Amino acid sequence: MAFSDKKKYPQAPDRIFSWDNREENPVPLMKFVEARRPDAKRGDIKKWLKYGHLMVDGVIATGFDTPVPPGGIVDFNASRPFPVFRHPRIEIVYEDDDVIVINKGYGLLSVNAPGRKREENAFDILRDYVKRVDPANRLYVVHRLDRETSGLMMFAKTEAAQETLRHNWNNMILERLYVALLEGNVEQDSGFIKSRLAENSRFVVYSTEEPGEGKLAVTNYEVIGRGNGYTLAHFSLDTGRKNQIRVHASEMGHPIAGDRKYGARTSPLHRLALHAETLRFAHPVTRKDMYFRTPIPTKFEAAIRRKLK
Repeated sequence: MAFSDKKKYPQAPDRIFSWDNREENPVPLMKFVEARRPDAKRGDIKKWLKYGHLMVDGVIATGFDTPVPPGGIVDFNASRPFPVFRHPRIEIVYEDDDVIVINKGYGLLSVNAPGRKREENAFDILRDYVKRVDPANRLYVVHRLDRETSGLMMFAKTEAAQETLRHNWNNMILERLYVALLEGNVEQDSGFIKSRLAENSRFVVYSTEEPGEGKLAVTNYEVIGRGNGYTLAHFSLDTGRKNQIRVHASEMGHPIAGDRKYGARTSPLHRLALHAETLRFAHPVTRKDMYFRTPIPTKFEAAIRRKLK
């Protein structure tokens, strides 16, 4: 008898239960589940943890003491473990029915460029993953990071979520903070750059003063460290134009290290030294304030503290 024949013996549907933490303080995951499933044996809960049946705020949790924050959501799949996502250049930071937030590694395309040879990219990788979970699932582009920029970005899992975010981008994206290693010593501790950005036929973005040409771009910066001839700085965006930080950093006279396209002369980290550190947005369905932050890459900080080889 062919028990592996999925057509004759279809996979049983997932039975997923969701609970929210209505306490004012974090609750250890083991204790939290015990309170919601008093009928379950402690050994069963340990197995659910071990094999990935539990998620906290969209991330699979296996630790007994994983904190469930106030307002946090715990999902329990009673049928099978949640599908595990693994990729060397993508970490899923958060996932629910509407959005996926990832930490993208440098060197990986966000999406494949139209009309160009197919390359590995974050969109295709994540689309394959969501379809493994359920063949009916889909993925939608919300925004992009340059290939050589690492850090936080998100995709929508429904067309409605994508449309909501795109049409209300300026109101729903509450904070985007980047960190960059710049060539030279930036004199002022903070400031902003404002210009109109256009793009030429060689896909190089530049500032223009020609009437009616380009789109307004405003970039704010704040220095967080200096040393070894480099400056470590935070950048926040009032607008979201292509290559905006890269162009404005270059026009400050301090291009991002490793950014040959926009005038950098050195590449101490052997990459474009730009990282999307913080992403905060209003959830497109629940309107909940969603805040995510990744650490500043250690090599960025090390570059201003020790002599580079």
